[in-house]
Amino acid sequence: MTFDVVGTLIDFENGLTGSLAAIAAENGKAFDAETALTLYRNARYEPEALRFPDDLPRVYGRIAPVLGLPADAATGERLRNDVRLWKGFPDSRAALAALAARYRLVAMTNAQRWAFSLFEKELGSPFHASFTVDDTGVEKPDPAFFEQVLADLAARGYGKDDVLHVAQSQYHDIGVSRALGIANCWIERRHAQAGYGGTIAPQAFTQPDYHFTSMAALAEAAL
Repeated sequence: MTFDVVGTLIDFENGLTGSLAAIAAENGKAFDAETALTLYRNARYEPEALRFPDDLPRVYGRIAPVLGLPADAATGERLRNDVRLWKGFPDSRAALAALAARYRLVAMTNAQRWAFSLFEKELGSPFHASFTVDDTGVEKPDPAFFEQVLADLAARGYGKDDVLHVAQSQYHDIGVSRALGIANCWIERRHAQAGYGGTIAPQAFTQPDYHFTSMAALAEAAL
């Protein structure tokens, strides 16, 4: 099983908005999480975007004035550093531990290696292999990311038909995995919320091979 990490296993939306809400409270400003996520999404995918999460200070500088927050560089760095405090979804760690007893788990993340190392510890270090944007040089949904992972798995004796790709992002993962002929599983983390939150909306919805609203449900079905 290959896994997206940020948004599927790590609760990046609550981590990000939690930090922004704290900054707003310190400055006596009202704060709406969904508004902040929309602003974040728009800023994150600008052409001048850097690798994540080193891009967060730049993003903060773009969205802070709209949110009425101080746009100084130090606060932007604080937002990036707060990535160290981001938590996994409540079901992620146990589900991954259970799956790792039967399946080889491979992380595929657009996050940089320094951030992934933190997320991996938060998740209980369940992965047999991992690929970050620093390793691939490209971000999902670029097919080149998937092709590099598939090539590595092939060298280990695993073919495309052996892989199930698990992710919450229709845009970054589900659509491209379908196009590449990889079986996929959509973890719909925002099933109780409208819209796509901090993740860019896909041009078209892709019906997944498997669909769950939690990692716990996937683990139960897979085992």
